[in-house]
Amino acid sequence: MKMAKSKQLARLIGPTLIVTAMSKALNFQVLAIDILPLTYLVGILLFVTGLSIVCIHNIWIRGWPFLITLLGWFFIFSGLFRMFAPEIHQNLQDTPIYGVLIVDLVLLAVGLYLSFEAYWTSN
Repeated sequence: MKMAKSKQLARLIGPTLIVTAMSKALNFQVLAIDILPLTYLVGILLFVTGLSIVCIHNIWIRGWPFLITLLGWFFIFSGLFRMFAPEIHQNLQDTPIYGVLIVDLVLLAVGLYLSFEAYWTSN
């Protein structure tokens, strides 16, 4: 039962992370514009998404489903940071592009791994 819930969430989260990381990398110059209200809105969306994941999938077992719970908590804290400190977040976006790209590459890798587990494994 828990594994079925994990697969359903991985089917949603995996492709979302892939598309988000790739589109952010391709549109980096456009997204670097100083738009604090948009940062705040993204924070709200991340917080609600993370809270939803943690509420239905707070699974701390060994294996890949743990990654979904970890992402949920990451989204919660990332959303709170953007909501309560949008200026600081915006200033971090002005740092060298390598830091942002590293985060995007990690999210892309996690998205690919979750998609693999969700769509191509038999468990």
